Amino acid sequence: MLFAFIAGAALSLQALINARLAAGLGGALWAAAVSFFVGGAGLLGVQLATRATWPAMERAAAIPYWVWCGGFLGAVFVSSVIASVPRLGNTSVFGLVIFGQLAASLLLDHFGVLATNPHPVNAVRLIGAALVLGGAVMVLKG
Repeated sequence: MLFAFIAGAALSLQALINARLAAGLGGALWAAAVSFFVGGAGLLGVQLATRATWPAMERAAAIPYWVWCGGFLGAVFVSSVIASVPRLGNTSVFGLVIFGQLAASLLLDHFGVLATNPHPVNAVRLIGAALVLGGAVMVLKG
């Protein structure tokens, strides 16, 4: 739970930093590209510093092609947030991001997409998502 909290806090700060980077570079896509490059270099540095074992090429080749799209989805997320923060503000953007995550997660869980066992949507889960949407709208309308 602590790591999830830290991740959420880091995303909020990252959005503000990347929005400032976008203003300096002249666009959200450039800022996202720089962000991913710096993050990738940092992760490679950690892998080298910890002497992590490199994955076997056979293993990497056996992964279905569509699994490699996760990085693209991350790029869509980062670019969208960078473009939205200056217009809507950090709090509004993340209220909407959290609602979007909940709404998509409810559907993905319900149908068991990419998971071993579905978690059906029920009234309590729908009410929880509606409350998050209500909070996002209240923050947005401010």
